[in-house]
Amino acid sequence: MDFTHFFWVLFLIMTIWPMVKQQTVERARIGLIRKIEVKRSSRLITLIHRQEAISILGLPISRYINIEDSEQVLRAIRMTPDDMPIDILLHTPGGLVLASEQIAHALLRHPAKVSVFVPHYAMSGGTMIALAADDILMDPNAVLGPVDPQLGQYPAASILSAVKQKNINRVDDNTLILADMAQKAMRQVEEFLAHLLLDKMSAEKAQSLAHTLSEGRWTHDFPITYDKLKAMELPVIPTLPDEIYDLMELYPQPAQRRPTVQYIPIPYGREPFKKPQ
Repeated sequence: MDFTHFFWVLFLIMTIWPMVKQQTVERARIGLIRKIEVKRSSRLITLIHRQEAISILGLPISRYINIEDSEQVLRAIRMTPDDMPIDILLHTPGGLVLASEQIAHALLRHPAKVSVFVPHYAMSGGTMIALAADDILMDPNAVLGPVDPQLGQYPAASILSAVKQKNINRVDDNTLILADMAQKAMRQVEEFLAHLLLDKMSAEKAQSLAHTLSEGRWTHDFPITYDKLKAMELPVIPTLPDEIYDLMELYPQPAQRRPTVQYIPIPYGREPFKKPQ
């Protein structure tokens, strides 16, 4: 075999191998999802936004909750019998309010039990979806986040705060329009959150908690831990099925030349650690 033939064989292998690997991982995902469904007698929906190297060049793609996600989740919910529970696995930084509200509303309307799994984090729109569930099963170190609306790159609450601190006669029309939109966005999100929480607590508490989560008292990436969520009287449970962790392993981050985190991937027992001879 001359060098030209060797080059083309190598090129074909490098081209086909990522696709074969992706298909193998996809089959493993489907198999494990089905295993969890059979074990829990439910439909499992995953909503996972993680950078994943899926192209031939291995370029990572950042993802968030969008309209395509809501279309797919709503389709899965429609295909689920009314008497079948729904489990939804969330791992997301958030996304579009419209898409998040559609998913949350559909889950709230499902007659059977709805459980949410949060192995690491479900921020912003992910938190909104989690609030629609009957149970929120989360890793003890997992977090949810505030649901304060964002307008472009700015929090709606910060826009209103900035306008209030200025002389109204010195604020341009575009900023005033933006402030009006911010006020409407905050009111709309707060009303929707209160609606989601009504079946979990009194109307007064639901309104108060909805205001807390949407008013902008924290930065948008503020981590709301299990203890804080429990104090808010939300239905959180600090345990996850082992299969959920296994499933997350099948949604890898892009391969890197040097891992940023590394450890020996086995659980250690309680026996004293012996030093190497």
